[in-house]
Amino acid sequence: MTDIEKNTAFTTSSDDVATDKANNGTTQTEQPSLTGWAKFKDGFKRAHVEDYGLDPNMPEVEKIAILTARSALHRKLKNRHLQMIAIGGAIGTGLFIGSGSALSTAGPAGLLLGYILIGTMIYCTVQSLGELAVTFPIAGAFITYNSRFIDPSWGFAMAWNYALQWLVILPLELVAASLTIKYWDPNTNSAAYVSGFFFFIISINFFGVRGYGEAEFIFSATKVIAICGFIILGIVLIVGGGPQGGYIGDRNWYIEGAPFPNGAKGVVTVFVGAAFAFIGTELCGLAAAESDNPRRALPKACKQVFWRITLFYVICLTLVGLLVPYDNPRLLGASSVDATASPFVIAIQNGGISGLPSVMNVVIMISVLSVGNSSVFGSSRTLAALAAAKQAPAFLGYVDRKGRPLMAILVQLSMGFLCYLAATPKQDEVFGWMLSISGLSSIFSWASINFCLIRFRRAMKAKGRDTSELTFASQPGLVGAWWGVLLNVVVVCLQFWIAVFPLNSQPSAKVFFSNFLTVPVVLLFYFGHKIYTRNWSLYIRTKDIDIDTGRREADLEVVKQEVAEEKEYLRSLPFYKRVYNFWC
Repeated sequence: MTDIEKNTAFTTSSDDVATDKANNGTTQTEQPSLTGWAKFKDGFKRAHVEDYGLDPNMPEVEKIAILTARSALHRKLKNRHLQMIAIGGAIGTGLFIGSGSALSTAGPAGLLLGYILIGTMIYCTVQSLGELAVTFPIAGAFITYNSRFIDPSWGFAMAWNYALQWLVILPLELVAASLTIKYWDPNTNSAAYVSGFFFFIISINFFGVRGYGEAEFIFSATKVIAICGFIILGIVLIVGGGPQGGYIGDRNWYIEGAPFPNGAKGVVTVFVGAAFAFIGTELCGLAAAESDNPRRALPKACKQVFWRITLFYVICLTLVGLLVPYDNPRLLGASSVDATASPFVIAIQNGGISGLPSVMNVVIMISVLSVGNSSVFGSSRTLAALAAAKQAPAFLGYVDRKGRPLMAILVQLSMGFLCYLAATPKQDEVFGWMLSISGLSSIFSWASINFCLIRFRRAMKAKGRDTSELTFASQPGLVGAWWGVLLNVVVVCLQFWIAVFPLNSQPSAKVFFSNFLTVPVVLLFYFGHKIYTRNWSLYIRTKDIDIDTGRREADLEVVKQEVAEEKEYLRSLPFYKRVYNFWC
């Protein structure tokens, strides 16, 4: 057995009886078939991972690369799952409702500018992630790349930062989903609906990664259909085709104060809100380790991000800015899950259309549940990867024979019980501080993803290798990666400015930490790991970066030949097909 096979071999459940050479070169052993209750019970047993032993003197970076390359997670996500997760997975309350407060703060022009700038960064980030995840489809994906390409302490801090983000989001989203019911039933305590939604999320995730994939496929498809319907309706309303008639055009851009009512500071305030609207975009990369064919599915999923940003964010928000005045009082001071505060709902109601606001509230509820479902997936895979890398308690690395990181899922679901704080009068204060812990988490994650690509490319160059051995290379390349790093750093600095000198309020410690608490949390994890491990180096030297462990294609010469043949085939296609392949 080769070293690569030793580093990645494991055996799985009795259901998986086929030899799967694509599965990290591992062999799944045949066992007696089970049925009924015995089969159900057997699925919860731990998947056996062969341990060939590691040299205790091996550097921590190499250990992490090898340990995370071993994965008992099942690869059952199909191409359609990743496509729909990429297209609609991140569409949620950040777009449907959060854009309303952004419109009132920054005006129609500031709203568009903020989302477009963050959107370009997201596109570059997902491209960087796609290149790395296709090359290294290992457990934890970008969570572990930080430890391989930057520094183990930074990787530890980023992984726990990302896990905390999703851990606190689950109870928040469960409460948010229950509050959407108040649109129809304002009298019943929202906590009464929490249990139903909580059980729904639990059920989905105990069906394993396939359950997550199917649920997200349905959720995302619903959101995409709703967005497409709104775009058509918005155009009709703007040209005066609604029940109330009257040409609207661009008159809301010329009311007093528009298009930048609060100047540059208002636009800066939109940045973090826009980043919140894109949270979850990176999940398609995290899911690569559980995709049956990441080499084929993930590049297409990454390319879809361009269309989501263009069609679903830019076009929608352009229509919103034309249909809804920035000074509409319903945009201010409303709950983050209050459908009546959604600029989409306001636009429909101003157009004189009845019935559709209820439909939009259903879409908002589905969006909230989608984020809650994704939070379980994101946190459980992150915690399991941390355990595999020996950076979290070992029990979190328990993966059962159905490919579920069972203990990590249970930890996440136990956090979900905080949703019952909805019945207390202090829920807003508690949830506000929980959310502040993860407020800038994605900004750090996205910056790190781009920097990982920069370090990976630098390591390849130092070893005399190039992108000819990559089955997918980032389209914006190193320029896009540097743009992603730069813009994320700028956003953090501008957020510090807003935290110290908040818009339309006096500076205070409470306001500062509610806007900037993520940063001290990250620094605590980073320096805590440095002190514990006594590893005082700031980064991994380029010549020491491992760029081979975890690859599914071990024969690089074969890969180079396949990539060259594919490029030659694409060059032979008509121009319109080459354009389609580049963007789709």
